[in-house]
Amino acid sequence: DAREQWQSTMRHIACEGRCFVLGCNQFVTRGMYPPRVVAVEPLLQGGSPDDVLSAGGSVIVSPLGVVLAGPLFGEEGILAATLDLDEVPRGRFDLDVAGHYSRPDLLRLVRAGPGGSAPALSPIPAQGEEEGKRETHG
Repeated sequence: DAREQWQSTMRHIACEGRCFVLGCNQFVTRGMYPPRVVAVEPLLQGGSPDDVLSAGGSVIVSPLGVVLAGPLFGEEGILAATLDLDEVPRGRFDLDVAGHYSRPDLLRLVRAGPGGSAPALSPIPAQGEEEGKRETHG
């Protein structure tokens, strides 16, 4: 996809997922198709063999949205980048895509009852403890 929006999308996916993104887009001209395909595909008939049908746009993006290689437009090629895999856990310090908010040992959602009052809360038991059997140290 040669549109600028696609490059922005690749960067957004990397940031949102805190992962490396390798976006692979093909570069194709009309002349790259074999004659047997051109003969049966109306979209390929006519025009010049040099007409670009897909301009490319391959890119490699870091977990924080930094473009490490590419985008590569208008030619065939291979992109390469050195990936620092430690960027993935570092990036998750500020955005935990695994959902730490769903950890019942840390957070609890309480819904108010029909009268608008919330039910009484009991302490969230520590890992390995049963509710109501919490040890107290004093």
